[in-house]
Amino acid sequence: MVKKVASENKNKNKNNKDKNQEEKPSQQNKLIVVDATNCISGRICSKVSKLLLQGNRVSVVNADKVMVSGNKYEIIESYKKRLEVGSIVNPIHGPFHPRRPDTIITKMVRGMVPKRKSSGMQAFKKLRVYMGVPDELKNSPMQTFDDAKITRPESFYTSMSDVAKQIGWKGVVQ
Repeated sequence: MVKKVASENKNKNKNNKDKNQEEKPSQQNKLIVVDATNCISGRICSKVSKLLLQGNRVSVVNADKVMVSGNKYEIIESYKKRLEVGSIVNPIHGPFHPRRPDTIITKMVRGMVPKRKSSGMQAFKKLRVYMGVPDELKNSPMQTFDDAKITRPESFYTSMSDVAKQIGWKGVVQ
């Protein structure tokens, strides 16, 4: 009698797993275009990483217009200090630090997903970050996050393009 109850519970668990797996494909692989204009960098990156871990494909546009909160001088100095970190043995071996706004945002999102696990690697492959809006995404609906938008005047923030220019980006959009 006890064995029969245990086997029934296993069957129930299998049925629940099957139902959950059937529901996920409708939510997975959905393309979400996120407009990052005037959004705080950490907040928008955390929202994007959450969407990626749910199985969506995410394209972030206007990465150069993302804002970093804080004192402009301190922000730029912290990024410049990070650039000084390198290998003592051979600097060719890295670490390599991004200088373009889109690659900075990509690295920020990578730090928010479990990149060494298979789920994190699969999620990170579904991320695309663009400066401006590419032609193939102009007609698609863009999602914005109101809680990631800046709340104070723009003078309290520094744009990611300003930070990138200060740390060595030439300002050339490819």
